Amino acid sequence: MRNRLPGFVLILCILAVWEFASAQGWIDAVELPRVSTIFVSWYQSIAGGPLLKQLIPSVTRIFAGFFIATALAVPLGLLMGTVPFLYRLLEPITELLRPIPSSAYIPIAILFLGIDNTMKVFIVSLGCFFPILLNTYGGVRGVDPVLTDTGRTFGLSRLQALWQITLPAALPSVLTGMRISLGIALIIVVVAEMITGNSGIGYFILDRQRVFHVPEMFAGIFTLGLLGYLINFIFLRIEHHFLRWRETTP
Repeated sequence: MRNRLPGFVLILCILAVWEFASAQGWIDAVELPRVSTIFVSWYQSIAGGPLLKQLIPSVTRIFAGFFIATALAVPLGLLMGTVPFLYRLLEPITELLRPIPSSAYIPIAILFLGIDNTMKVFIVSLGCFFPILLNTYGGVRGVDPVLTDTGRTFGLSRLQALWQITLPAALPSVLTGMRISLGIALIIVVVAEMITGNSGIGYFILDRQRVFHVPEMFAGIFTLGLLGYLINFIFLRIEHHFLRWRETTP
């Protein structure tokens, strides 16, 4: 936390300048309310329950989609990295679908899945899938073949070598893809909730803007920033736990 102190000080300075400029009328207080007004609305929204009530569905969709994507992308990435035929089979369709923004699939998903929770989880899963897949594949391809050959020499089967040697060696790349996907998941769930939602933090922000409750709208945006920071912070702790062996490497 001591290392992050300059960054927190910078944030406080920006908020202080915002507060002062809005109070002095240098910026439109209707479009950009005072920070103190936003924090009051933030507290009221949390204490009264509407913001927390809308936040829970969003968090549920984020992690549901993320875990589904991880469960599918990691094994497939491992196989693509170790089975050349499977890579040649799936590489064209992967490169065809990967550049398409996940939000572009929302109209198709609505046709097949409706506008309920299933559609939003599917879109989040789709957005998370490709970064995890490509980073897993890249991590596997970067593993020194000598490691796996040594394991096979000691009697490990191909599956055992994949699980005990290849996956741990590729784990830094896999976790990088997962971390990127968490940020993407947050973006996608907000977009999906704004387009088709009747619940969630994205719906809350858009609804507050429609009725011109600007302080509450900014409170929702601040909540998104805080949520993203907390998710990233927790994931970094988890990543540190799984990669603690790197700190013991000379």
